Amino acid sequence: MSTAPDSAPSSPFTGVVPPVVTPLTEDGAVDTASLERLVGHLLEGGVHGLFALGSSGETAYLTPDQQQTVLETVTGAAAGQVPVLAGAIEPTTNRVVERARVAAKAGADAIVATAPFYTRTHVTELGPHFRQIAGSVELPLLAYDVPVCVHTKLAPATVLSLAAEGVLAGVKDSSGDDVGFRQLVLGSRELPGFAALTGHEVVVDGMLLGGADGVVPGLGNVDPRGYVRLYEAARRGDWAAAKAEQDRLARLFALVDAVEPGTASGTTGGIGGFKTALALRGVIRTPAVSPPMRAHTEPETARVRTCLEEAGLL
Repeated sequence: MSTAPDSAPSSPFTGVVPPVVTPLTEDGAVDTASLERLVGHLLEGGVHGLFALGSSGETAYLTPDQQQTVLETVTGAAAGQVPVLAGAIEPTTNRVVERARVAAKAGADAIVATAPFYTRTHVTELGPHFRQIAGSVELPLLAYDVPVCVHTKLAPATVLSLAAEGVLAGVKDSSGDDVGFRQLVLGSRELPGFAALTGHEVVVDGMLLGGADGVVPGLGNVDPRGYVRLYEAARRGDWAAAKAEQDRLARLFALVDAVEPGTASGTTGGIGGFKTALALRGVIRTPAVSPPMRAHTEPETARVRTCLEEAGLL
């Protein structure tokens, strides 16, 4: 029997919140015209928020000036229609605080930060890290759990404790730890206003069934309407429709494997695949990526095109 959620979400950071890719020109500058078109494409697709300067947005590759351009362009194009979450992803606390203050001035609605990285960090230092960030700006703070990049896993107990203090307003979970995420969802049910967002693009239906508040899908850049249909089906308790949409998106996700094995990083496959798909769809002008990533070859681009065709997007 289908079961719809009991009530409307209590957090403003729920639903489909794509991590916006950063279109670049051939010479590596931020392509602001393409970025504005991309934001329009996402808003027309019905998304509920935008995450600027995340991993899919190449934030680790961008200079501070480029990051500023991205954030100002995204907030300007969104024009208050949906919340804009800004990544303040830096290796140490003071640098995150600096980025968060810049993002606040640029009009962001929330800050997203990881655990410290490069520096060796003990679990006892995570609380002070997030507390200092939260105290530096008058914006909600979401934790970004991405141990594959920062080499620290945010334990559910740590996140829930900081949420109970009022330090964290939510989490974007890209840990791949589905058991831990389920524990986080269970524990957050007593924390009104906390948003548990999954970054696990191909099992969103299962995550929503388990109580996730939304999804932050890189693939949502390519097919925002598909993820919105999936989310809306889950909200009304139509799990058969949600599964069917998720199955289609899971097949589309094969575009991240278009690169020839052993010739490029997984980051090139993912970000490059999303950008190649967006260029093929006419949303952005070029699929250029930041070095040392490389562009897709003609055969790889053809594989991406096939995925789009099979998904009904070309």
